[in-house]
Amino acid sequence: MMSTSEVLAFAALSLVMIVIPGPSVLFTIGRALTVGRREALLTVAGNALGAYLQVVAVACGVGVVVEQSAAVFTVVKLAGAAYLVYLGVQAVRHRRKVTEALAASVSRIGPARALRDGVVVGFTNPKTIVFMVVALPGFTENSAQMLLLGALFPIMAVMCDSVWAFAAGTARMWFARSPRRLAAIGGTGGLMMIGLGASLALTNRHD
Repeated sequence: MMSTSEVLAFAALSLVMIVIPGPSVLFTIGRALTVGRREALLTVAGNALGAYLQVVAVACGVGVVVEQSAAVFTVVKLAGAAYLVYLGVQAVRHRRKVTEALAASVSRIGPARALRDGVVVGFTNPKTIVFMVVALPGFTENSAQMLLLGALFPIMAVMCDSVWAFAAGTARMWFARSPRRLAAIGGTGGLMMIGLGASLALTNRHD
């Protein structure tokens, strides 16, 4: 049985991991600047779901494989990095279409796609993979406890990352007063995603 002190300690560590901007936060900001607040909030929800899928994977033993195999970790990391670069390129290519999103809902990203993109980025986030693999076993005794305690992370992530989504979404509306500025910010959001993907691909695991 987990003690209250153990739960609080895990929550504190999770909060530190969440508030430090990483792949999920930067992707959320990029998505908010590119297509808007609604899609960013759906991305936040998808990120949280992806993070919890990591918890499930760790509880099922996959986390141990990732921890012990540099090759498996590299595959997961590169998959997430490649997806981020792809999304960034798409955002830059269609940056001038961002202005249309304010007048026509058909140009917006669908809810299912926004959620799906968030899940992919959240599930392949190397920072949280390492955290889950290292932290969860230290605070729990079995898979059931991992699933229960691990739920704290995505819940806290939704609350914290939503603040970033609202802030970036508000900034985007200011840029919307000028089509040229809005196209520029759409391109900036895409470049953020590309840069993030490239940095993840070059980041090594700290064992």
